[in-house]
Amino acid sequence: MSATRKEGARLRSIGNLDIIRRFTWEISSINMYLEELRQFWAKTLGISGPQWLILMAISDLDKDDGIPVNVVSKLLHVDPSFVTTQSKLLEKKGLLRRRPSPTDARVVRLSLADKTQKHIASLNEQYKTIREFVFQGFDEDELTEFTGKLATLKNRLQKACVRISIDF
Repeated sequence: MSATRKEGARLRSIGNLDIIRRFTWEISSINMYLEELRQFWAKTLGISGPQWLILMAISDLDKDDGIPVNVVSKLLHVDPSFVTTQSKLLEKKGLLRRRPSPTDARVVRLSLADKTQKHIASLNEQYKTIREFVFQGFDEDELTEFTGKLATLKNRLQKACVRISIDF
C-alpha cells in the first residue's frame, strides 16, 4: 500500500467514532486495573495507592542523591504540595527520607528509606511474574513503538486540556 493510501486509511479510521470510543474505554479500563494493582502493592506497606506511586517514582528516579519534590510531582501530574504532604506522612512511617538540597535549601530531596528499598526488592519476583504475564506477546520493538504512540497521545491530551481550560 502506498504512503498516501496508508495516510487516507489512517484518517478514515480516526473518523470512526466507534474505534475512538472503544480505545477510550480500553484505556480507562487499563487505568482501573493499574489502580487495583497499585492498591494491592500499597497495602503491603499499609499506605495508599497515591503514596505507593510516590515511592515508585522515587525508586525509579533516584540515583543516590534524592529526587526533588517538583520532579516527582511532574512525573505524577500532581501539585507539588500534594507530594510534600504525602512525603511527610511517608517520612513519619519511616518509609522515606526528606532532606534539603545541598545547593538550595528551599528544595527538598526525597529518597527511599532502607526498609522501603528492601521491601520493594522483596516484591520483585511477584512483580516480575506479573510483568511477564501482562506483556507476553510484545517484543521490545513493539513495546517501544506502542509506548511512543501512547506518549504522543498523552502529550496531545495535555495540550487539549490546556486549550479547554483557556476556552472556559
